[in-house]
Amino acid sequence: MMMMMGGEDDEEEHQRSVLEQVFGPSISDEDNDCDGRSDSDSDMAEQYQRTVLEQVFGHSSSDEEEDDDGRSDFESESDNWESIEEVKGLWILRNFLSIHQQTRLLSSIESEQWFTQPSINQAMRFGYQNLPHWAIKLSHSIHRSCYSSSSLFPPNLLQREPLFDQMITNFYQPGEGIAPHVDLLRFEDAIAIVSLESSCVMNFTSESQSVPVLLTPGSLVFMFGDARYNWKHEINRKPGFQSWQGELLNQTTRTSVTLRKLCSSAAPI
Repeated sequence: MMMMMGGEDDEEEHQRSVLEQVFGPSISDEDNDCDGRSDSDSDMAEQYQRTVLEQVFGHSSSDEEEDDDGRSDFESESDNWESIEEVKGLWILRNFLSIHQQTRLLSSIESEQWFTQPSINQAMRFGYQNLPHWAIKLSHSIHRSCYSSSSLFPPNLLQREPLFDQMITNFYQPGEGIAPHVDLLRFEDAIAIVSLESSCVMNFTSESQSVPVLLTPGSLVFMFGDARYNWKHEINRKPGFQSWQGELLNQTTRTSVTLRKLCSSAAPI
């Protein structure tokens, strides 16, 4: 049975109680001096007690990599999903990643050393077990963000495990973008795109409509149904094409992470 504590003081008291059950009543610093134990002995005892606490309670939050406001890994700071009404099945989660999380994600991508040569601007991984650890964490965070607003998304997607098992990371120089396309049918429904660095406009086009969508750093695009199968999406970053509400967007380097699920009948490319 898990005991619910009322706050930090209660938690510390509970931990102290556990230690006393294991080691007996604590010994004061003055008693330590009297019994002749050295500082190194005290340090060893303290380390052992810390190990016992971790076995009972798990690692403390300070042992985990956290954001400035206490969020760990890539847990989203926002659950304010925005529907793009003209494109059924297209949702945007702005501020999906904080600035600190974006920096950490970019650092993880850079550590892969995929883009050390100018001629290489794309990396692909197939199979859940072959995804980088940070991509798995990102996928879990996206899944949680969707699940927290479950009424917005098809139940079969929310129940799919894993939600994604294929990743593409793209690194764009100014002027580089993506041509209009619909993702291959070898991939199942639902595509997620995390946009990093430079802001840009992604255009969604059907036979009769063109709908521009602004992607800011740290935003998440999630598309399924009509948006995934019946609308093309593109990013034209050639000079003069990237504008929003009449103002040109400054184009710098841009990184994106796309997550998809390969159909069970499809073989990796």
